[in-house]
This record gives sequence, structure tokens and C-alpha cells, in this order.
Amino acid sequence: MDTLAVVIEEPERLSVRRLELKEPTADDLVVEVQWSGISTGTERLLWTGRMPPFPGMGYPLVPGYESVGRVIDAGTNAKARIGETVFVPGSAGFKDVRGLFGGSARRLVVAGARAPTISASLGDQGVLIALAATARHALAAGDATPADLIVGHGVLGRLLARIAVAAGGPPPTVWETNPVRQGGAEGYTVIHPDTDERRDYRAIYDVSGDPKLLNPLIGRLARGGEVVLAGFYDQPLTFDFPPAFMREARLRVAAEWSPPDLAATTVLIESEALSLDGLITHRVGVREADKAYRTAFGDATCLKMVLDWSGN
Repeated sequence: MDTLAVVIEEPERLSVRRLELKEPTADDLVVEVQWSGISTGTERLLWTGRMPPFPGMGYPLVPGYESVGRVIDAGTNAKARIGETVFVPGSAGFKDVRGLFGGSARRLVVAGARAPTISASLGDQGVLIALAATARHALAAGDATPADLIVGHGVLGRLLARIAVAAGGPPPTVWETNPVRQGGAEGYTVIHPDTDERRDYRAIYDVSGDPKLLNPLIGRLARGGEVVLAGFYDQPLTFDFPPAFMREARLRVAAEWSPPDLAATTVLIESEALSLDGLITHRVGVREADKAYRTAFGDATCLKMVLDWSGN
């Protein structure tokens, strides 16, 4: 069994070629992918070669961890799932290349437990479920303080703000320096940080990925306030101790989503408490994947790029 796949051969060199797939085990699903998303966080680091040491890292590799498709076959223990629409957060089912994260292919072999069923009515918006669950994970930690400032108005920042609003608390403020991305707020306010004089934020959620922002953000905290690092950073983060000491600041790192986050996020979406509208701005056929990756990483108007695998 083989498949067409996006392969990053080396930094900034991409191909779309056929790869051999591993045989499915008794608990595996064979998924025919309809859409896959391009992450402007971790995938940008894979594309540029700046990804920090990470298990499974190396080239050539199949990127992607935001795929939606239909189960077309399954191992003996999972036959009942044939026909389901599922979300696939990546796959290691390739024989000749690395699968980090392995979701950008027409056909995938994936463990059934890793591919939750989703509503087919979501269409290509289903690729956003992982980011939405990641946002929910950051906000729903047991000791989390509700966000009153979010830094960055990309897709993850927008999802954080929308989930915060859906939770019924005070709407957060969102910082965004790029005028192209300052629009699109739903129930909250987006401002340039230079226009903000507040220095009493209780919880600042940073999704910018900028390692130089930690000191300025600590300077905006109230005493006992918290900075939540919800982005992905390719450089060491440092901060000056005296300002953090004076504020008795706290730092928290929010990791990727867990299955309970995905389940809770699905409920929010199905109840229409969380809208995914307006987040996918670009859709491109997979044969134009090279152009799609360059647009996703270089065009500020591109919030979310989706590869369409239909017909391939």
C-alpha cells in the first residue's frame, strides 16, 4: 500500500511524492484524507530547519498533525469504524521517511485510539480541532487564571479569545502589532501593545512564539500574576529577576492538548458555543503544496492554510 504525501526533503525544499505505507495492525485505521492544515508554529520550524531537538526529528519527513478524513479500511479489531469521519493528529505509518508529524498525506495508517470520530458536517474546519483543543488545554489547567491579556491574534490567539468569551468571563484584551491581523475580533478587543497602559494583568497568555517578550510581559503583570507560555519557542527564554521578584510573578508552560481537551472542545463546537468561522483563509490543492507552504509562512493575510487532497 502506498500514498501521495508532502515530504520536506530538507529545509525549504518540499516535494509531493509517493511513499510506501506500513501494513495496518489489528487496531489500526486506514484513513483517506480529505483536508490537512499547515501549522504556522511548529511546521514553520520544520520548514526553516530551526526546530529544536525533538524525538523523531530529521529529514526527509512528512509534516502535518491536522488532518481530517474518512476511514476506508481497518484492522480486525476496528472494522466497525469504517465509514467514520475522523481527526488524525499525525501518523508514523511510513516506511521510508520520518513521520514528524506525519499527517500530510492522501492515505494514512494510524492507531484507532489516536483518531477520534468527528462530525462530517465540520468539513475542512475539522483541521482546526487540534488548535482549539490546545487553546482549551491552556485555559483549563487546574490552577489556571482566566486570560485577561492574550498576545498574538493568529489562529491560536483567536481561539484562546473565543473560548475565554464562551466561558462567560470578562472578555480578554488581545495584543497584535500587525495591522493586517487586528481585525476579526468576536466579543473582545484587539489593540496595539503601544496603546496599552495597563500594568495589572493577572494572566497573560503569550502565543507569539517571540522569546524576547518575556521581560516586557512580566512588566505588565499585577503582583502574583502569571505569564502562560502557550506558543512554541525556538530560542532560550530569559528574564530579569528583580522585576519578576517585585511582582512575585509566576510562569507556566502550556503543552499540547490531551484527549479530554479534545472531547470538551468538540462539545463547545457542536453546541455552537465556539465558532470556527473565519479562521481558514486559504485553500489550495495538494499539487501546489510548495506554494501553499510559502504562503502560509510568508503572507500575513493567511491565518490558516488548508491542503485539499480530493482528486489525488
